[in-house]
Amino acid sequence: MLYAIIAHDNENSLDQRLAVRPDHLARLTQLQNEGRLVLAGPLPAIDSNDPGVAGFTGSLIVAEFADLASAQAWADADPYRVAGVYRAVDVKPFRKVFPA
Repeated sequence: MLYAIIAHDNENSLDQRLAVRPDHLARLTQLQNEGRLVLAGPLPAIDSNDPGVAGFTGSLIVAEFADLASAQAWADADPYRVAGVYRAVDVKPFRKVFPA
């Protein structure tokens, strides 16, 4: 089943985010290589693809996991979570309708 992982950044976490980004991207690449990643990306703090020093307010990941517990465990082990970039992470079942 698909799950949406909606992460919320701590304020002033841009430096931490940039420091652990390679490890975060490596985990997403693994999901992609396994054919389980639907989409992933950051949520800019301002209306811009490149928010610069404004940074980000969180991230959105939609991926396939065996069950909710597996999705939650994956999210809890994310380098951004471990490094304190994320202040909270919501994991919810997701049903993709579009695009078909």
